[in-house]
Amino acid sequence: MRIERVELPGIGARYDIVTAGGRRVSVVTHRNGERDLALYDADDPDASTDSIPLTDQEAAALADVLGGSVMLGQLAGLTAQAAGLFTEHLQLPADSRYVNHALGETKARTRTGVSIVAIVRDGGVIASPTPDQTLAAADSLVAVGTRRGLDDLADLISDSSR
Repeated sequence: MRIERVELPGIGARYDIVTAGGRRVSVVTHRNGERDLALYDADDPDASTDSIPLTDQEAAALADVLGGSVMLGQLAGLTAQAAGLFTEHLQLPADSRYVNHALGETKARTRTGVSIVAIVRDGGVIASPTPDQTLAAADSLVAVGTRRGLDDLADLISDSSR
């Protein structure tokens, strides 16, 4: 894969992504902040077959999904290399005391030694959640740590006492 930046005078810039299979996808960023996703013909990589305008929210969602899926794949590879380190999805129970509270209130890293590296919610991924990220019932927390730490985190988020 390679990424190339092409200046588009009077328009903005185009970022071409050429995959290992030779397919080309581009993101055109306009000077006014708009952006388009362009798809190219497999047989003629210079012929655009479609252009999809993206709102700020759509662009952010696409970036989150792509970034999150790449991050999860990298974590899976990391755990295969690091003995004693595990990645696990832990479901936040609906009756957890942390539902509708900030992630930072769990003090998960301090209390368990585990890092919560993503939250999977409604089919989307919140990569690298900040401590002020609000947790929701049925969130799946993607956590990295030792077996004991992950077990401790599971116990922590299951606490329903208020």
